[in-house]
Amino acid sequence: MRVLYIHQYFCTRQGRSGTRSYEFSKHLIARGHHVTMITSTAQLPHLRAAAGKRLSRFSADEIDVIAVDVDYAQSMGPLQRIRSFLRFMCLATWIACRERRHDVVVATSTPLTVGVPGMIASWVRRMPLVFEVRDLWPEAPIQLGFIRHRMLIAFLRWFECLVYRRSTRIVALSPGMRDGVLATGVAAGKIDTIPNCSDLDRFTPGPVDKRAVPELDLAGAFVVTHAGSMGLANGLDILLDAAAEAQRAGWTDVRFLVLGEGSEAVNLRVRAAARGLDNVVFAGSVPSAQVGRYLQASDVCLVLFHAVPVLGTNSPNKLFDALAAGRPIIVNTAGWMRELVQQQGCGLAAEPGSGESLARQIGVLRQDAELRGIMGSKARLLAEREFDRAILAQRFERSLVIAAGLAEAPARVCGVQGEPAPARPSPATTETIDAARE
Repeated sequence: MRVLYIHQYFCTRQGRSGTRSYEFSKHLIARGHHVTMITSTAQLPHLRAAAGKRLSRFSADEIDVIAVDVDYAQSMGPLQRIRSFLRFMCLATWIACRERRHDVVVATSTPLTVGVPGMIASWVRRMPLVFEVRDLWPEAPIQLGFIRHRMLIAFLRWFECLVYRRSTRIVALSPGMRDGVLATGVAAGKIDTIPNCSDLDRFTPGPVDKRAVPELDLAGAFVVTHAGSMGLANGLDILLDAAAEAQRAGWTDVRFLVLGEGSEAVNLRVRAAARGLDNVVFAGSVPSAQVGRYLQASDVCLVLFHAVPVLGTNSPNKLFDALAAGRPIIVNTAGWMRELVQQQGCGLAAEPGSGESLARQIGVLRQDAELRGIMGSKARLLAEREFDRAILAQRFERSLVIAAGLAEAPARVCGVQGEPAPARPSPATTETIDAARE
């Protein structure tokens, strides 16, 4: 099978972003398939050094990569982002329509505009389209208040439905995203739920080792880590509020370690300094291959988002990295992530939008090393059982094979087996903690 893969933010393990497309492509190649990746230079910094080179074609671990010179950064303003989206959309459409002899085209969002080259290439080259939903777009920017104009909202929702209708199969990254796609009228039989993955080979479970990060003075500290984007959607003011609560409580051993960059990075540093939060350490962005050693030095991992409902459907890399590292997790969203950590006994849940609630859950874990060990072990077991990259890559391959007409669709789509069963949300009370000890 020959796969034409369109992902604006394709990244290898040498980069500083998610590597799902890279890892899945490597799996496909190992299984005898051919992959052509159309991407931008946004997450390929070695290409940015080649000034004036508008298009590069090279091999990345046998993936045939075509990269166009389109930059993108989370620090960009709205107009700059729109320009980046539209430029990539046009160039990717032109390239995709020139590529021949492929059996299936995969377009992975965000942005939603990646659906344009996917749909046009599907029509021109007469091949099925598989559309991967990484975020419920445009619902996320609408709920965050970035998009307010009624006509624009109506147009974007119409376009979202068009992409879904034109797709032979749809891959949703969480049960909540699947529900969002279903709400547009898509038949359940064409949706596969394949969440983000845990890279079991990149993370070391077991005892916390502060020496794993010698450049930071973490000896004797209780390290609470947020590893991921620092944008408006992440709502990291909550982390600063929790850090302030920790200071007021006299927890001199607690350190909040923040890895990553984003549109709010500078503002968060300024606000932390203004509030005298010397217990917050901003380590900046680190290569994906280095994240494991920071988590090895961490006692607890945070998965935080702004308090809007749609963000509870996310499938963030930081959740699956923490599971692979065998670290207890605190989430602050409603939805499937909260249900997952509570049902599986691998973490606690703070109330959305509340720094005080987040600090309380940190306090529970700070005082109970035995509980941390139990939750960490359960986190790693969950990663191995449900979110192993090798298992989910097979399901992704199966989805593409079905779309290409090389296999029959199963009676129940993939995404049911291996998908965490729903559970009723419950507060992080003594009942939750007792369940974690079992």
